[in-house]
Amino acid sequence: MTRENAPGMRDRAARRRARLRRGGRRRAYRCGVATLRVLGVDPGLTRCGIGVVDVAADRSARLVHVGVIRTDAGTPIEHRLAALAAGLREVVRAHGPAVVAVERVFAQHNRQTVMGTAQASGIALLVAGEAGLPAATHTPTEVKAAVTGYGAADKRQVQTMVARVLRLDELPQPADAADALALALCHAWRRGPASTSVAAGALTPAQQRWADAERLARR
Repeated sequence: MTRENAPGMRDRAARRRARLRRGGRRRAYRCGVATLRVLGVDPGLTRCGIGVVDVAADRSARLVHVGVIRTDAGTPIEHRLAALAAGLREVVRAHGPAVVAVERVFAQHNRQTVMGTAQASGIALLVAGEAGLPAATHTPTEVKAAVTGYGAADKRQVQTMVARVLRLDELPQPADAADALALALCHAWRRGPASTSVAAGALTPAQQRWADAERLARR
């Protein structure tokens, strides 16, 4: 009997999927220390950056997943949005984040570009809502300042700092993926409203462990 066909393996996998469906969140630990798992989304229709990180109360972080969801510019908009939603749902299902951080749409000279970004951002927030996950938005300036200490940092500087924080051997590529990781780090470090300023009784288990760990770290 092969490993993937063993009944016990199937039962454990089914229980794991059921837990993720019920809570939509994975209990994240690293070396026995509670961490906050954040899904960062750099919204875009052609390329949507995705990054999942575990961040501890001491601001150390570990890469969980990084990637890009792509859609063809020649495909009807409704199909592109459906494909983006499906990709995001799969990331949530597979990695069980506790919170979703999305880049806040800001004014651009290219009206078509900002419209696509806004649509992708809406899809990301929708998927978070469907999964019962809190969500927050952060501006590019907030993200750059949080990760590099400089609100006008360029793409290369952001990639370099993300690689350093996550102890990666190479710079995360493409830039959309690096931006998504930076968003996730920014949210955890800035203690965004969706993750920590919620009343204690409304915190998810992962968020409560994060808050408890932060209190211990400040002692």
